[in-house]
Amino acid sequence: MNPQAKLIFALSLTLGTTLTSSSNHWIMAWTGLEINTLAILPLISKSHHPRAIEAATKYFLVQAAASALVLFSSMTNAWHTGQWDITQLSHPTSCLILTVALAMKLGLVPFHFWFPEVLQGSSLIVGLLLSTLMKFPPITLLYLTSPSLKPSILMTMAILSAALGGWMGLNQTQTRKILAFSSISHLGWMAIIIAYSPKLALLNFYLYTLMTAAVFLSLNSIKALKLSTLMTTWTKTPSLNAILLLTLLSLAGLPPLTGFLPKWLIIQELTKQEVALAATIIALLSLLGLFFYLRLAYCATITLPPHTTNHMKQWYNTKPTNTMVAVLTTMSLMLLPISPIILAVV
Repeated sequence: MNPQAKLIFALSLTLGTTLTSSSNHWIMAWTGLEINTLAILPLISKSHHPRAIEAATKYFLVQAAASALVLFSSMTNAWHTGQWDITQLSHPTSCLILTVALAMKLGLVPFHFWFPEVLQGSSLIVGLLLSTLMKFPPITLLYLTSPSLKPSILMTMAILSAALGGWMGLNQTQTRKILAFSSISHLGWMAIIIAYSPKLALLNFYLYTLMTAAVFLSLNSIKALKLSTLMTTWTKTPSLNAILLLTLLSLAGLPPLTGFLPKWLIIQELTKQEVALAATIIALLSLLGLFFYLRLAYCATITLPPHTTNHMKQWYNTKPTNTMVAVLTTMSLMLLPISPIILAVV
């Protein structure tokens, strides 16, 4: 793709995200969402592969429908209350429609079907954008409107997302689909806490973005799109594979690593809010996610591919690892000891 075109799309993504995140008026927020959608479409379909075109078409249809629902929700609220302010959403029908619209934007169950397919049709870098940056504007709108939304609906969607995200990721062989279901599962954790502690949901999103970026960039640097490819990469970049193992365990939420922090705080907050049953269910459902992260980690570091004949090993890579990967993986592993500082800042 032309560098000038890439620059325009990158600037448009930045503009759309900033516009939605910083606006108080519904029309401005909707404009930001539309700019984002239009900027990412050429990046998804740039390879001109039929699967990429299909992914771009699916993404456009779902996002257009969700944006229309956002607009409809805000107009209904303005019709009944005379308010266009995002934080003044008070009409029950508007709240329900907005919950559905943001669930479609984010890929929460039961509106999750588009997300794994779109991620599978995109490159790893575009997949990273779809999993992190493109989710920031809807999460911001969810944060601003969280006092008006029904906790019971959000909790139901959250538990279903954690269940289906873990369950459907179990038998996948494509790394992008596994990360898509991982994203759905993590969104469940954000949705369950946003009505009780919106700041905690944002902290979860930031740490999830950090860890997912580390995994996507690591997989991109070793060009691993399938589990079978991941099995032979230990000969190419052994140190990066070892770090990838730990980053995946962090994403699963195992204790000494960064990923444990948001899960621990969310379970603690849910218990304080006297919804210990929901906390227990979502904690147990995270074990499904742990299984497929362990499967990825096992393929990356411990196994040899089951070939009876001699097969070509990849050449050892002497190039230094990308600095961004090094910084992100370090942060994905070592932020738990400084959690009091993180909580003070948030």
